[in-house]
Amino acid sequence: MSAIAFLIEQTAVALYIFIGVGVVWHFRRWVQAGYALRSSYYELERDFARQRRSSALFVVILLFEAGLFVVGVQNFVAPVLREDQEVQRAMAAVDPDQQILVGGDGIFATSTPPAIIQRPDIDDSDIELGVDTGGVIFITPTPTFTPVGTIEPNAPAPVGCSSPNAMLQIPANGMRVFQVTPIRGTAFVDNFSELKLEISGPSTLGQFATLATDPMQARELTTLYQFDPNPYEPGTYQFRLVVFDTSNTVMASCQITIYISDPIPTATPLAP
Repeated sequence: MSAIAFLIEQTAVALYIFIGVGVVWHFRRWVQAGYALRSSYYELERDFARQRRSSALFVVILLFEAGLFVVGVQNFVAPVLREDQEVQRAMAAVDPDQQILVGGDGIFATSTPPAIIQRPDIDDSDIELGVDTGGVIFITPTPTFTPVGTIEPNAPAPVGCSSPNAMLQIPANGMRVFQVTPIRGTAFVDNFSELKLEISGPSTLGQFATLATDPMQARELTTLYQFDPNPYEPGTYQFRLVVFDTSNTVMASCQITIYISDPIPTATPLAP
């Protein structure tokens, strides 16, 4: 296709002359056929004149379309093909291994070098792999529970709390509370009815006030309540978990001492 396009581009002038001569010649035939059609008196001669005029007009139109085709190849197709070939030659100059089919459809192929697998050079003389234990399996110790928050010393001993039927993990006995704290523990008995969380201190005039009740028992360690100390005055408080059965009898309880205080101030960095 490229060779044909370049040939048409090179001979475009001659093709224009040939097409122009053909148009003039057949236009002249068309004029003569029209004159014969007007001057003839016989129907047979008139039919021959009509056929000559029609064929002359058809050839003129065909030559005109051929001229448009040559114009398109010369001004659009050939320049695009030439630009593609120049790009391919430039790429071949950069990579000698490229093979370009000049005069074809612009197809080229590049050679792919084989992958090189090389073991990295690592100096392992200073690496210590440790002592061979001979397949001995070591037991990882289970971490013990560390109470969250600050624990004040010399707090009164907890009351109850020795049975998992009523046990408080957080807050711990003697814990200082100054922000919202999750109450975690266990509470369950046979014929369980409900659990109750109570607090007693300066803000309750020394009487136990109910914080929350829950009809669901907790056999596993879980969060029972979210305690917010902000409504309470700072001071020493008794915190109690009570477990009831269906006869509304206290079956287990756990009472601890907590210290409600203002939030601990944070250090403010000095301005430079």
